[in-house]
Parts: sequence; structure tokens; C-alpha cells
Amino acid sequence: MFKLKFKPKAIIFDMDGVIVDSMPYHFLAWYEALRPYGLRVSCFDVYSKEGECWEKTLKDLFKRSGIRPTASLLNEIFIKRQKIFKKYFRRFIFKGAEDYLLCLKSQGYSLGLVTGSPIQEVNKILSRDILGLFNAIVAGNQVKKGKPHPEPYLKAAKLLDLKPKGCVVVENAPFGIKSAKGAGMFCIALTTSLPKEYLKEADIVVDNLADISRIIS
Repeated sequence: MFKLKFKPKAIIFDMDGVIVDSMPYHFLAWYEALRPYGLRVSCFDVYSKEGECWEKTLKDLFKRSGIRPTASLLNEIFIKRQKIFKKYFRRFIFKGAEDYLLCLKSQGYSLGLVTGSPIQEVNKILSRDILGLFNAIVAGNQVKKGKPHPEPYLKAAKLLDLKPKGCVVVENAPFGIKSAKGAGMFCIALTTSLPKEYLKEADIVVDNLADISRIIS
């Protein structure tokens, strides 16, 4: 089993697909919200763009169909998507996730959370107990440039008062990996959403949090 050659000061986690098994619900919400407009999306469309600003994702999906949407239409669809997600979503924290966060915390690591989801969604999805474990949280609507731009992870490092090289990121999507690597951080990717071949930019790819616990302990 791979072992880190340095001792990080902080572990920064993505939320969807890393701590919360929520990606199937995100796909369902986007699929249902876009269907009335004649747009069809696949799981790969949604999973591969996870972490990106929702407005950029929507524009790209419309562009693929040769449609240039108005700002009001984009907002209308996003509101519908939020309502559908809220209707169907059930909170499923990955097995062992909370215990692992508690373990890292007890060992003196600082913990960060960087997600493309709006902060309002983060506060609804995660329990107060889990939210309270993080020393810094950066949500999608708290940055000017979302993933794959490095700004979200750079902001997390700044909030943690650490240099990027002192942080290890746990991600599950290509845009998140690109964001972390662009910020100069070591990145571990999980195959919870996409196969290993789509996660090659990460420093190491593993299957679940249990594997990471053997890398960082």
C-alpha cells in the first residue's frame, strides 16, 4: 500500500461523492430539470463536470445542443434542479466517513471542505456534527472561479493558514483533481463516481476512504 512521503498538516475533502453518496441524486435532478427543454444528459455528463460552477455546466450543455440560453432561463432551470434534488435526496454519508474525520481530527490534522455546491446546500446536506469537524469550508458560491480553477483550494489553504504543499486533497472528479493540482496540492482520488481512467491526473487513485486511512493515519 502506498504511503505518503511527507506529513501533511491538513486534509481537504470534496463533499459530493467523497463524504456524501449524493451523485446519483445530482444526476436525477439535472436529468429531470433539463428534460422539458429537450436536453438529455448522461451520468457521465454530470459526474465528469462535478464541482464546476452550475452556470458554466448549463451553458456547456445547451451549447452542445446549439442553443444559447438567457440568464433568466439558466436561473429557472437551476431553481427547478434544486427543488427536484430536495424532493428526492436522502442523506447517505459514506460508510466510515464520519469516523475517519473524527480520527483525523483526534490526530491533530486540520480539516477542510471544498465543494462546488452552494453553501446553503452544504448546510442542508451535512449534519451539524460533521460540519463542526471542518476548520474551513469553501462552497461553490463563495469563490469567483470554481473548479477546475485552483481558486477554491487556494482559498481553503488561506483559511487554514497553510501553504498548499502542506495540504492533501481527497477528490472524486476530474475538475476537482485539476483544481487541487493547480493549487499545488497532493491529490488522492476516489473511484466512487468514475472509473480510474478518468482520474489519472491525481497523484494516487484508490477505491474508498478505508484505503485512504491506510495512506494517511
